[in-house]
This record gives sequence, structure tokens and C-alpha cells, in this order.
Amino acid sequence: MIPFNKPYLVGTEGKNIAEVLASNFISGDGAFTKKCSNWLEDENGCYKALLTHSCTAALEMAALLIDINFDDEIIMPSYTFVSTANAFVLRGARPVFVDIRDDTKNINEELIEEAITKRTKAIVCVHYAGVSCEMNKINDIAKKYNLLVIEDAAQGICSQYYGKPLGSISDLGTFSFHETKNIISGEGGSLLVNKPHFVERAEIIREKGTNRSKFFRGEIDKYTWVDLGSSYLPSEIMAAFLFSQLQEAKAITKSRLDIWNRYHKELEVLEEKALIERPKIPSYCNHNAHMYYIILESLDVRNKFITYMKEEGIHCTFHYQPLHYSPLYINKFTDEDKLKPYLPVTRKVADTLVRIPLWIGIDSFQDFIVDKLIKFFI
Repeated sequence: MIPFNKPYLVGTEGKNIAEVLASNFISGDGAFTKKCSNWLEDENGCYKALLTHSCTAALEMAALLIDINFDDEIIMPSYTFVSTANAFVLRGARPVFVDIRDDTKNINEELIEEAITKRTKAIVCVHYAGVSCEMNKINDIAKKYNLLVIEDAAQGICSQYYGKPLGSISDLGTFSFHETKNIISGEGGSLLVNKPHFVERAEIIREKGTNRSKFFRGEIDKYTWVDLGSSYLPSEIMAAFLFSQLQEAKAITKSRLDIWNRYHKELEVLEEKALIERPKIPSYCNHNAHMYYIILESLDVRNKFITYMKEEGIHCTFHYQPLHYSPLYINKFTDEDKLKPYLPVTRKVADTLVRIPLWIGIDSFQDFIVDKLIKFFI
């Protein structure tokens, strides 16, 4: 079976981990954590990049940072991973789901304004497949209504919007380094702090609500509990692994783009025959080839396609189930007088999108994959 994903190692991860083990310091915020943070700050131009043990943790930190209160409303797409909503629901907020664009599968910026109420606190935009949301329009809306903007850039490292790195364009941004992402550490994430007034409190939240970071910098003679927080630090072992990956981030991105572009070129014939839709990349976005997907005619066709590809030894998979159709959302936020929102593009994409294997080293299998894929339709 050709797997859907295969984690890529650059080759120096073991050396870095051995260095950590030899140092006798394997908990968080050591030398490799600082190297990773410095790299992220330099590449993204943010005021502070704080490593976390997951992107979920980074989103939870963002929710704490913006002081979510009970019944605050957070505008976001329904077509996203559950962590996007969970981080804010945990603080008592209500997710307000907006439909996505048919082209990029990102939140439809033209529908955001009508979803704003007096309870709205923030907009969370998800850069699907490493392709940017329309950030200028989203930031303009946020400014007009005095809202905060958080970028869920879990899939977006090394992607850009008009030359600006994703995750660095709004108030706060988050990355994921899960093994399914482009740059990996098994698990792992980062919070990008793009406004200076958030920096000090972000450090406190990350350190269980204490001013421990100031203590270690020698700025105070003892540390104590000063705010809400939790334990969001990754270990030095994770950071050592991640630093190897970050050092090769540009090469990794280029290799993935080569694979992505090859799929895109070879499958053009199917789109010309109206048998599939290929990804659409706006001119303002330089994407990172996080995934290659196609849109099929219906749920039935997609199910048959996935089964056929599996029988041919190729693992393809669908993606998110819409959050507004989830049992938790229906039970917690929907009552008899208020039906779940009608999001037609979200529903269509959830039923018809299928992802094709894309990982560094798959090059020798691509002819086989494309050949089998085309034979399903022609």
C-alpha cells in the first residue's frame, strides 16, 4: 500500500537529540527551543514565537490571551479541525460558523460581516492546505468592528499572502508540527505573537500562569502565580527534532511543490473533461504544497474512488466532517428554535473532496498513482 503520508526525516534529528540527552536537560525552554523560536521569529517577522506541544495548545493560549468570556462569539469556518473550535469553546465561547469559498476552501470573507453581533469577539481564519485566506479584507472587517483576528495556520508554514508569511498577518497566529504537516516534530506547535502588548502575558500563560520566564532571565528574584495558564511547553527532545526540520524548511517546501506541480499538470486532462476540479491558487498566495486534493462529482463517486484506489494499493482519504453537523455542536449550541446553519459550500466540499498521497520520496510512485487515478475516470 502506498501510504497517504510518510514522515520525512532530514537526517540530523538523531544528532540533535543525542546532544540534548548528553546535556542532561530535556525539559522545555532549553537551547534548541530558543533556536527554533529565533528561526520562527526571523522567518515570520513576529514579535515572539513560543513553541508549544501542539497547535491545539497554541490555539488555547490564543483564547486565553484575548480574554474569552462566557457567551462570546467567535467567527470561524465549519470546515476545519475540531481544535479550531475547541480552544474557544473551552473558555465558554460560542462558535459562529461561516461558509467557505468554493475556490480556496477558506472562510468566505464576503459572509463574515453579516455574522457579526454585539457578542462577537474575534475572527479565526483557517488557511486551508497552506493557501491564504483573503487577509486584507478580513483585517479591514476586524478593524471596523474592533475585533481580533487569529490565524489558524496549522497547515501554512512557509506559505505567503502578498509576500507576508501566513501566521504573521493578524494579531496572533498558530502553526502545527504534527507528523502529517510539512515541517514536523511528531507532535508540536507554535504561537506567533504579532502585537507587542501580548508578548509578556503569552509567556505567563505558557508557563502555567507564572512569571517563571522573567525569573530565568534574571528580571525578578522569584516567580509566582500571576494569571491563568497551563503547561504548554514542548520538551527539548521535540525542539531538537524540530530544529533539524526548520533548517531544511525551504528545501522541504521546494520538494513538495515539485510533487504538487506534477500532480497538477498530469491531472489537467481530467479537469478539462469536467471529471474533477483541481485546487485553485489565487495570485496573491505562494503556497507550500501542504496537500493535493481533487473535488469529485458526488459523495457516491468519492466513496467508489477511494475504494478503487485502495484496491490498487493507493491510500487516498477524505478530510473534515463539518463541525456544525457534529454531535457536540448540535447538542450544545442548537435547539429546536434554531437549526444548524446552512453552509452549502461546506457541505459540498465535505462530501466531494479527496486527498491524494503527497510526501517527499513519493516521486517514483507518482506515474503509477496518476495512471490509476486517470483510469478510474477514463
